[in-house]
Amino acid sequence: MTRVFFLSFLLMTTGVWDTAQCSSGDGKNLWYESLNQSEFLSGTFPKGFLWGVGTAAFPTEGSWDQDGKGLSIWDHFTHHTVGTGNNMSTVTADTASGSYALWEKDIESLQYLGVKFYSFSISWPRIFPDGNATGQPNLAAVDHYRRLIGRLKALDLEPVVTLFHWDLPQTLQEELGGWRNVKLVQIFTDYATFCFKTFGQDVRYWITIHNPLLIAFLGYGTGIHAPGVSGDPAEPFIVAHNLIRAHATAWHVYNKHFRPHQHGQISITLGSYWVEPFKAQATPANVEMCQKSVEAVIGWFAEPIHGDGDYPSSLRSSHLGLVPNFTPEEKLSVRGTADFFSLAFGPDSVRAGRVWARFGQTGALNLRKILGWIQKEYEDPPVLVAESSWFSDASVGVEDTVAIYLMKRFINQVLQAVVMDQVKVFGYTAWSLVDGFEWNSGYSIRRGLFYIDFNHPERNRVPKSTAQYYRQIVKDNGFLNDETERDIDGHFPCNFQFGVADFILQVHLQPFSPQFTDPVLYRWNFSGDGSLHPVSGVTLRTRGSQCTDFLAIQHHIRLLEVTGSSHYRFALDWPRLFPNGDILSADAVTVQYYHCMLTELQKKGIGVAVTLYHPSLRSHTLGLPRLLHAQGGWMNTNTSDAFVEYATYCFQRFGPLVDVWITVNEPNRLTEVYNVSAEERDWVVRNLLMAHARAWNIYHTHFRQHQGATISFALHADWVEPANPFVDSHASAVQHFLFFELGRFLDPILQDIDYTDTNSCHDCFRMPHFSDEERSELKGALDFIALNHFTTRLVYPKLRQDLEHSSSVRDYCCSFMTDPTWVSSNKGQALVPWGLRRVLMWMKNRYGNSHPVIITATGIDDQASHNDQLRQRYIKSYMQEALKARELDGVDVRGFYVWKLQDHHAPDFGFFLSSHHRSRPKASVSTYRQLISQRGFPAISDPVASPCAPSVSQAECWICENKPLLFFGVCVTISVSMLAGIMVIGVIRRSRRKRRMKKRKRKVNQAMRRVVYRH
Repeated sequence: MTRVFFLSFLLMTTGVWDTAQCSSGDGKNLWYESLNQSEFLSGTFPKGFLWGVGTAAFPTEGSWDQDGKGLSIWDHFTHHTVGTGNNMSTVTADTASGSYALWEKDIESLQYLGVKFYSFSISWPRIFPDGNATGQPNLAAVDHYRRLIGRLKALDLEPVVTLFHWDLPQTLQEELGGWRNVKLVQIFTDYATFCFKTFGQDVRYWITIHNPLLIAFLGYGTGIHAPGVSGDPAEPFIVAHNLIRAHATAWHVYNKHFRPHQHGQISITLGSYWVEPFKAQATPANVEMCQKSVEAVIGWFAEPIHGDGDYPSSLRSSHLGLVPNFTPEEKLSVRGTADFFSLAFGPDSVRAGRVWARFGQTGALNLRKILGWIQKEYEDPPVLVAESSWFSDASVGVEDTVAIYLMKRFINQVLQAVVMDQVKVFGYTAWSLVDGFEWNSGYSIRRGLFYIDFNHPERNRVPKSTAQYYRQIVKDNGFLNDETERDIDGHFPCNFQFGVADFILQVHLQPFSPQFTDPVLYRWNFSGDGSLHPVSGVTLRTRGSQCTDFLAIQHHIRLLEVTGSSHYRFALDWPRLFPNGDILSADAVTVQYYHCMLTELQKKGIGVAVTLYHPSLRSHTLGLPRLLHAQGGWMNTNTSDAFVEYATYCFQRFGPLVDVWITVNEPNRLTEVYNVSAEERDWVVRNLLMAHARAWNIYHTHFRQHQGATISFALHADWVEPANPFVDSHASAVQHFLFFELGRFLDPILQDIDYTDTNSCHDCFRMPHFSDEERSELKGALDFIALNHFTTRLVYPKLRQDLEHSSSVRDYCCSFMTDPTWVSSNKGQALVPWGLRRVLMWMKNRYGNSHPVIITATGIDDQASHNDQLRQRYIKSYMQEALKARELDGVDVRGFYVWKLQDHHAPDFGFFLSSHHRSRPKASVSTYRQLISQRGFPAISDPVASPCAPSVSQAECWICENKPLLFFGVCVTISVSMLAGIMVIGVIRRSRRKRRMKKRKRKVNQAMRRVVYRH
């Protein structure tokens, strides 16, 4: 196994990746490049990629004074430091995780994960209690590490050994001042030499020092780490200088005396973070500050070792007179003393970087970017991610859900760096194996994959959710492609509703054409000023207003026509139609406006879906007439009665022009707006359902036969997934949520279920009770299932104590989060296409295919004013999932409406910019129009969909639609005919005139001849 492991490393570092075309010092260019860092990449790592997990000695070993171990600076620091922010005076690592005694349990944990290597550190004061490696070692400690390494090798697990992970022998601190003293360079080299000689035959990967940045900055700068030194601004730089020299000296010893027969690799682990330009503006000044920031963190140590042998010039300029100088000989000695680049990317480095050197830029958790920077800055070295993780609060037990997604994010960023950027990453170390003492944070946070109860003497290792997740990643060697994500070819049927969905259609009486309604006659430009001037004394005949006078309607429909949509969904303004809530208060102008809109849409052959009530959170009355809202809104049965009356009026007045009716938009979300008791909220649900059912029954009984429309209500139907797939309670939370969000509104209509029975199964939910008569009214009161679907969220159960503080979440019984690897919009809406297919399948599985499904609204916000790539991708991918649901799953999907037609102000959900921006179309208009023209996704071999016969309305309205052309044609024909007639008559008259003239001339000539003859 050892030989295979080593050969795989050599292969990776010499031939797996194509050499990236970059030169040393190109890292700055990375901030000018777009890497699509928010994209999630499915795929696997190269064959032979090394998966591992790591720990450090001091946080995990415990046994601080057993088997002859000496005191470390951290033992002294935790025992004697008083008054720190983390109350260090009462927290020590004396026992910690107990890994010194329980190392075999750690081995079992490694086997559970299935990793290929284990990264751990040797405790310097455990082997040499006084730090002096020229003396006799502690044989008990030597035997311990030999046993550990031997067991790892026996199990084909490669040890990656760190010589120094911050636990300096206290004697060296007291007698020499620690790393401030140059003598430690040789003392460390002696210690390293002993380890190479003692363990080197079985170790192929050595790390000299782990994250020297934190030793220098936190240990000798801020003093929050051991040894707790602070006050002298020069000391962090002196310490760093000695650490670099100690590493380089140890590297040369190994290279000269041990590499020839041990064949190992040696490096130093450098910590870093990442920064993005301030306000995402990659100006030269911001980029310069970003480069300076990263150079001050990782470049501080990487430039001497991996670069030109000296510190970055920006570091010297920022700390004039504080940064030591390397001699020319030291530069040559330090440069190139790493066989690979070892990177730590965790909370300690991120926090330190933000405090130490952010330079006004924005910190970001982007492991891919720092890997790319290393590639460009240091001539594309092989890289080991030697530490990568985040932390959880101490109260988090084995269900460390958030940590799963941060691990997923970091590992996927590494995959992107490998696959898309060709960074030569050959291994990944999850940190850490077990919970332990987290330095200055003590036990207030946890970073382990295995949970440890520090109050239990046995210190059992219990796998957390992150351990289960990492185990799957290791097994799959990355992220396996999901076969359900593959696109399919296919067409939607000819009667499929490709629509645009909108909010309440505002009544715009202006601009208004005054033609034929103004009795005044005008003269234009009479005085040369380009204005109209009334002619006094002249009064013209007028007529009543017509649909063509509402210019806003024509403009609105022109925008809709550009999209190529077959249907348009909008909502009526109930308070404007009926200001007092009853039909006696109907506003005639508003009625005429809506009637005109419907008429003009019908003339264009565009089907119409009308929503009767669209609740508006922007309205203090929630979109209800003022009087009804004042009486309690939907908590009052009067509102339900008024709605039925309003719906009946609309069926009578507009029904012949409407194809689809939506009674209420998203009643499931409206109920949560009412900040009332659970019992009162039950009445809201009950009144909404009964209002819909009664309106449906009225339409079914009195209007359906001669109008033929379908009717339903539209539910908000975002999909949810268990936030933690390894915990049963999260899967239960999904079912609770879906029942509450969808089932409690659809079950009374589509299933014969009594809510009182359901309460026993869903103890969090309070459901209204219906009488037998009401249940009869509800049953079947739905022609199709209408769903507004926008995104997918992750759900997890709420704790009982949290439920007591919030009535709004009492019904949901759950909380929400999102996967940070999902692509998200500016407003935080995640683009998760497969969620649509899953909610459609849930509908089919629960209610069968007895009722068709129409997606009555779907869309995403996009801040782009023209090339709205996110929205284009959203429309394509979500329509693709609708096609899969129809073709592969057998779901009877009959419509797809995109939200919405036009922005209100700034670029948002609309296909078109607002009128303030001249209603300019965005690129998504062409995308949607093409999808509609193709009726979906045609195969390359069959790019053209079979033509559809025109609809009845289109056929009937051909004359209406072409009326102007026909009128013009008739006028031209008549004009040509009249002109031809006039010309013919003129020719005839001219011919007759010529004949008369000739006849008269002959008579004159004859008369002249007679006169001459007489004479």
